[in-house]
Amino acid sequence: MNIEGEKLRDIVVSVVSVGLFIAVMLVVGSQFDSGGLTEQGALAVVAVMVGFVLLMTGVGLWLANQH
Repeated sequence: MNIEGEKLRDIVVSVVSVGLFIAVMLVVGSQFDSGGLTEQGALAVVAVMVGFVLLMTGVGLWLANQH
């Protein structure tokens, strides 16, 4: 299987972004876990999700301008 350089870069950037999201969610989950998700923890989870959407938007725009 031969993957072009541009396609490989797209894959790596996307996988790293998703991996960062998962890592941050794990950190938030471990910080705010006290027998259940607290109100502050829920806000942190929402903030991480909004940050992920913004990150992926930025990544998508950056990748679109690279081609």
